Amino acid sequence: MPRPYKCRRISEIPKVAYYKPAGIPLSMLEENQLSTEEAEALRLKDLLGLEQAQAALQMNISRPTFQRMLYSARYKVADALLNGKALRIEGGVFEIDARPCCQRQTPSCQPDPPKQT
Repeated sequence: MPRPYKCRRISEIPKVAYYKPAGIPLSMLEENQLSTEEAEALRLKDLLGLEQAQAALQMNISRPTFQRMLYSARYKVADALLNGKALRIEGGVFEIDARPCCQRQTPSCQPDPPKQT
């Protein structure tokens, strides 16, 4: 039996959710998707300079989970920057500060917003 899901906490939805190389039409680009939680991990560790344990505590996850999330986020960002891919920030299952966590298994959960093209 799998462990129960532990809701991830973020401080806010990123204000900008899409980045792409200048001068290349969107239709010609590959795209990497960064989850909202991965963006929060980057913000806490790389922008605010928190230690992994402190950032993990703030996100309500274990330090190893935070480390895996941070590694995944850094890989996706580096791949997009160095290989000329677009980067979309969206999706995930999380709570914003004190709002309740949306888990996909519950009928009251709002689905991820549709992708904009």
